[in-house]
Amino acid sequence: MSYVLSDSWEMTKRQLRQIPRIPELFFFSLIQPVMFVLLFRYVFGGAIKMPPGVDAVQYIMVGIFAQSMTFATAGISTGLADDMQKGLIDRFRSLPMARSAVLIGRMGSDLVRNMFVAVVMVLVGLLVGFRFSGGFWGAVGGFGMFAMTILAFASIGAWIGLSVRNAEAANIAGMVWLFPLTFTSNAFVPLQTMPGWLRAWAEVNPITKIVDATRGLFIGPPVFKVAPAVWEALAWCVGLIAVFGFLAVRQYQRASSR
Repeated sequence: MSYVLSDSWEMTKRQLRQIPRIPELFFFSLIQPVMFVLLFRYVFGGAIKMPPGVDAVQYIMVGIFAQSMTFATAGISTGLADDMQKGLIDRFRSLPMARSAVLIGRMGSDLVRNMFVAVVMVLVGLLVGFRFSGGFWGAVGGFGMFAMTILAFASIGAWIGLSVRNAEAANIAGMVWLFPLTFTSNAFVPLQTMPGWLRAWAEVNPITKIVDATRGLFIGPPVFKVAPAVWEALAWCVGLIAVFGFLAVRQYQRASSR
């Protein structure tokens, strides 16, 4: 285990060193979530009908936060596919290092970068009216849910990146499935507004579970009352990490640079 952790830490540092060297990558990964916050607050927010007693700003902001955490992880698909094209994956596999270290390092660096993005995005949300009405520990729990969401969807992105032929295809494949998954959840509209057949899917959608948990932690009720939603969301995240993490490692062992 210490061998795996040591190798993974080295790969994480390798990825994090790219941030000051390629500031454009970090800037554009930061500006997109901020734009979503502002667009949904001032352009679409007033057009989305909410049930009586539901604060539209509070409701929609949490959905945007959760959506941005899933979208941000699509970059791991492009990054791994690019490494495949350049021959780096073959080089890593020839070294005496843990097989999982490359993937864990990518996921670890994505976690660090995207948690920083989450902090900035929430700060912008506070400027446009969002409030942590769930208390301090609810806010801490919400950011913890962000972290689990990033790791879960990064594992899916890693598997996609190692399964496609090039970086361009990975860029598309890493994003195209996220749009229907996100917009058929309760991230932006209440489930009651959906037709019955779509609502049946939305109720079991993992994004819905994550949004329910994060929304409960950030804006209330008290933390102990949202525990069932949190456990369901954590079960989804752990399940996705286990399944797609295994598939990604297996694909890493099989894949060859193209």
